Amino acid sequence: MTDIFIAGGRTLVDGALVETSLRTAGLDIAALDAEQGRAALHLDASGLLVLPGIIDLHGDAFERQMMPRPGVDFPTDVALIDSDRQVIANGITTVFHGTTWSWEPGLRSAENARKLLDAIEALRPQLAADTRFHLRHETHNLEAEAEIIQWLREGRIDLFAFNDHSNVKPKKRNQSAERAGLSLEAFNELIDQVVARRPDVPASIARLASVARDANVRMLSHDDNSPAMRQEFRALGVTVAEFPVNEETARDAAAAGDFIVFGAPNVVRGGSHTGWTKASDMIANGLCSVLASDYYYPAQLLAAFRLAADGILPLAKAWDLISAGPARAAGLEDRGVLAAGHRADIIIVDDKLPLRPRVVAVIAAGRLVHLTDASCLVHSLAPRKTVAAA
Repeated sequence: MTDIFIAGGRTLVDGALVETSLRTAGLDIAALDAEQGRAALHLDASGLLVLPGIIDLHGDAFERQMMPRPGVDFPTDVALIDSDRQVIANGITTVFHGTTWSWEPGLRSAENARKLLDAIEALRPQLAADTRFHLRHETHNLEAEAEIIQWLREGRIDLFAFNDHSNVKPKKRNQSAERAGLSLEAFNELIDQVVARRPDVPASIARLASVARDANVRMLSHDDNSPAMRQEFRALGVTVAEFPVNEETARDAAAAGDFIVFGAPNVVRGGSHTGWTKASDMIANGLCSVLASDYYYPAQLLAAFRLAADGILPLAKAWDLISAGPARAAGLEDRGVLAAGHRADIIIVDDKLPLRPRVVAVIAAGRLVHLTDASCLVHSLAPRKTVAAA
């Protein structure tokens, strides 16, 4: 690790873009409007943006590295290392891998959940992004409750979500059966067994939520479909609403001060692939506080610039949805903004093509971990003072 000096960029500071310099020291940002000092590595960001690293609370694109085709598996460690390269190249410096532990066999099975958790814990020291475990618990998976309680108490879970995908629509059952490695007939039988457990689910949710509260683990509810559903989860201490399926539910969450997560791909593509809520409309109405990569790692970066280009939010506000907003939702007080004493998670972006931003460099916890343009590396730079950016 070496101290880094970045000069000349349009830097996001206190909600505005200013031309300034900054210097890192160890893991953290040492100073803004900094002099060159004794930093050993110098980056010239002239004409570029200097932004806080992206924080991804919910991404499961790593599943495609584990199983690129149905029935084709690759080792978990290989998948995680490749996913780390992808997240860093897209400016994501803190990533919560959304790991679904379902009642299904196959990709989202108990065996894979255990493998993923073990692999994340073992590989963390060598991964460039701060890699964390977001457990997406299928609420009808009652057999998992005892083990999840143990994981919560041991501090192995960083985010904990309640999901219910037991109502698999007929047109999606072939795809789900393929992912689980089952025939359609066997999958339909499994669904019948799962649905029969429904009376026991609320008590299980309450027990798990109680343990998560005691362990100070932030909780999320997925696909809330009504204000009543959101209120029930809120009463259990679940303060993050992931992908509320209609505006009425999102408004209830916002009125109560809950965090609201939508998918960045929804913004980039101009709508939800499921036909539900349009994220850009929710953002325009103040009903979104976090954008997550969901199933596509480049989407957060692209979404922020799309929101700015479409006039929905200025870039500084749009960036809050993928950096400071997720930090607040996850309780990460040491990152999400560029400020002295905060973790040195910094990305440098070329925005000459507004809808196709290019990540030039990534600094994660004070280390230069990604560089696509060596011309930014210089031997010496003249100190600069802060001025308003054009």
